[in-house]
Amino acid sequence: MKISSEEVSGKGNIPFYKPIHREIEVFQHAFKNRLPILLKGPTGTGKTRFVDYMAHQLEQSLITVSCHEETSSTDLIGRYIIKGAETIWVDGPLTKAVKEGAILYLDEIAEARPDVIVSIHSLTDHRKELYIDKLGITVKAHPDFMLVASFNPGYQKGFKELKPSTRQRFVALSFQYPTAKDETEIVETETGLDRDTSKKLVNIAHKIRNLTELGLTETVSTRLLVDAAMLINSGLPKRLSVKVAIVEPLTDDLEITQALTDLCDLMI
Repeated sequence: MKISSEEVSGKGNIPFYKPIHREIEVFQHAFKNRLPILLKGPTGTGKTRFVDYMAHQLEQSLITVSCHEETSSTDLIGRYIIKGAETIWVDGPLTKAVKEGAILYLDEIAEARPDVIVSIHSLTDHRKELYIDKLGITVKAHPDFMLVASFNPGYQKGFKELKPSTRQRFVALSFQYPTAKDETEIVETETGLDRDTSKKLVNIAHKIRNLTELGLTETVSTRLLVDAAMLINSGLPKRLSVKVAIVEPLTDDLEITQALTDLCDLMI
């Protein structure tokens, strides 16, 4: 499990985020009303960047947990550890956020074990409390605590879904890839790459996203475009940058890789 914690003061370098609809307004009102938020959408559509941006805007600490199939409620709530001759309790990221009033972001929550979902139920309804069974205590959530989760709904066969009963505990926001104009602005602003080349990268992305017959598990995310743009801007040849940052991460199939490389070479 990957856990990162960032103390956000609302000053300094605020991460760039390009609003697409009214998601900023929705997040602000959810925070005000102590409602949890579920962010839905494919990989690389800006969900994590959005949470980071909102934490800065609201001047709140942000704790991020990248969930996977081994992530358990114990990982989130806490555990006893042996320290020297003592056995001491150590709060997990969920307990820490609940006590301190941070924003807890559970990235890819559907990938976690079922007991994780159970552990957050009492935080997603009127109770706003966390029961720590190993300590036998119930902790009331700090007024500034906010639960944010994300997942990719059914974008690939066999992918884990959230139960309707769980989804209905959240206010939900859908994220999709930006329009060509907005995505070009994002790439240009994030990397400093010139407008013309940024636009060509975005055109490549839109072309590949429409090639559904290739059966790619993932498609070109805005994140991949930013990576390619950074390489180009630092002096790596354009076609090589596109190949290593966009094409190669998408597939291990040699024929598909070559076909995508040829396509991209024609477009940049």
